[in-house]
Amino acid sequence: MAILKMKRLRLMIARSQKDELLRALIRLGCVQFSELEDEVQCIESLHRPESDALSVKSDHAVLLRAVELLDKYAPEKKSLLSPMPEVEGDALLASEGIDEALALAGEIIAADERIRRIGSEESRERAVIESLVPWLSLDLPLDVDGTERSSVLLGSFPAKLPTDKVREAIEAVTEESELFEVSRDKKASYVMIVCAKESLAEIQEALRVFDFTAQSFAGMSAPAKQCSARSTAALEKLAKEKATCEASIVEKAAQRDALKLAADRLEAKLTLAEAGELSLSTDDVALMQGWVPAEKEAALEEVLSRYDCAWECEEPPEADYPEVPVSLKNNKITNALNMVTEMYSLPAYGTVDPNPLMAPFFILFYGLMMADIGYGLIMIAAAIVAMKKLRPRGGSLAFCQLLLYGGIATAAMGVLTGAFFSDVPYQLVHLFNPKSTWPGLWHLFSPESDSELVLYGSLVLGMLHLNTGMVVSAVQKIKKGDKAGALFEEGSLWIILVGALLLATDMLLVKNSVLHTAAIVVLAVGGVMLLFGAGRGAKGFGKVTAAFGCIYNTATGWFGDVLSYSRIMALMLAGGVVGKVFNTVAVMPAQSGGVSFFTMLAFAIIFILGHAINFALNLLGCYVHDLRLQCLEFFGKFYSDGGKPFKPLKFGGKYVRAKES
Repeated sequence: MAILKMKRLRLMIARSQKDELLRALIRLGCVQFSELEDEVQCIESLHRPESDALSVKSDHAVLLRAVELLDKYAPEKKSLLSPMPEVEGDALLASEGIDEALALAGEIIAADERIRRIGSEESRERAVIESLVPWLSLDLPLDVDGTERSSVLLGSFPAKLPTDKVREAIEAVTEESELFEVSRDKKASYVMIVCAKESLAEIQEALRVFDFTAQSFAGMSAPAKQCSARSTAALEKLAKEKATCEASIVEKAAQRDALKLAADRLEAKLTLAEAGELSLSTDDVALMQGWVPAEKEAALEEVLSRYDCAWECEEPPEADYPEVPVSLKNNKITNALNMVTEMYSLPAYGTVDPNPLMAPFFILFYGLMMADIGYGLIMIAAAIVAMKKLRPRGGSLAFCQLLLYGGIATAAMGVLTGAFFSDVPYQLVHLFNPKSTWPGLWHLFSPESDSELVLYGSLVLGMLHLNTGMVVSAVQKIKKGDKAGALFEEGSLWIILVGALLLATDMLLVKNSVLHTAAIVVLAVGGVMLLFGAGRGAKGFGKVTAAFGCIYNTATGWFGDVLSYSRIMALMLAGGVVGKVFNTVAVMPAQSGGVSFFTMLAFAIIFILGHAINFALNLLGCYVHDLRLQCLEFFGKFYSDGGKPFKPLKFGGKYVRAKES
């Protein structure tokens, strides 16, 4: 597969037909519009068309908010694996029901806003009731401030202070005063002080040393009991109003689907409006520019032929490649790796699509890391059910496909390692028949007993992986005319690798002087080529520093890159050992207490919980480490990132989707 070849589209159409053309192109789903060149924008006779994008966006947000509120107050009951509803594209472009949906959404939002205001009012009333608790025994209006000659002061001071001491301080100011303790709790003592009006200021000053806090009950012209009862009645009234508002929202849940359809209709309308904003117009014509895949040019021509327009498609020059959007052409296998590539970064236009190169390695590495028949079967079943029930598209489809292929590889590697939920067959056979000599499922190799073999195999796969990336890099350089770069960079490393293999063969197997000499010569040739290539662009002393830098970077870089692939062995070993630990713990009750209903129930619980944890950790851990091997080690050899995603004008509903033609 490859990066789709793009062509720049320039279009001039009768202004009266522009909207209809956009509606036809959104059905086609293969044209991305962009801003016109600066030279065109400077033409005085051209102007931006009026757009209703802002108002449409606002209305769309209202409908989305209304659906969210319905989901909050009246959660929708639907199957976990229910697919997104599908409608015809024309249904998403229709305007019927949008005004009614907006009016309904306004009612839902207004009811929710009233509910939130009621919540604030309830909080205030509860605060009033709580503040009145210490004063319930006071049979005086709370806002009383005294008589013509006397003043009344309500307040509190810390409970640790003796009331008599406070009383003495007041009487020391004037004998025409009295302190009444209304109530007391663990924190404070609540009191009423009556004094002569002219002594109030002095008494307040005397109370400051006791951390006295004055209480104000403005507007409460009744005793605390009556005020509390009034707030309680207000709470009951607010609760009834709140229930009425909530019920009114719940009643509208029957029209949830209409709101969703209207929301997606507005999203389509917004998409068309934003595309229209990229055009420039005179009174009669509109100018537009964009991108279309070369393989879709014939389909585009068939659509444009129905309108009064002039248009052209041309291949972009290499200087414009950074502006060209990128779309990857995939088959069922490579499409699964789209989510990996997009998570990292799309390749730059004019470079290599990494998915076909990465797919076999990613799937193989994932299978090796998980390597369990049981886990693989679970992944396969989950992927098949999800694809059949949900009928996913785009990124969701890529995820399901990756889960499927990863499950197949995991089950296949599990066959080679003899792992079925680690060693549960072996444990069960020996539990029911302790004298059995059955060694367990057949295996070609075991991560526990053949760990060195697995490690060496992982490193060999790493070398193959890295060299594949180097081959791609060399081919790219040759296509660009940089044959010297391919020779002195990738070529020199391959010669060094051949020399190293010959030397290893001589030292470990053959031990032949001629082979030994040949290996040294090949290594020397490769080293000279590598050093010469590193200093090609340098001058003077720079050649020396370039040579030393090349030696250091090549040695440490390759050593680190190859060593990174040991994680394949580490994850395979870790997952298998953790699974065996859970299996061993699961059979312990039956081994010590005999096989019975309760010991087998304990086995089932421990087995399910343990392997659920191990499966979840491995599912994520293997993906992350596999992703690292691709993005850092593999991509580092050849990948040019920074591609801009191709975003054609197409339907993109949140709640419903257009049927595929």
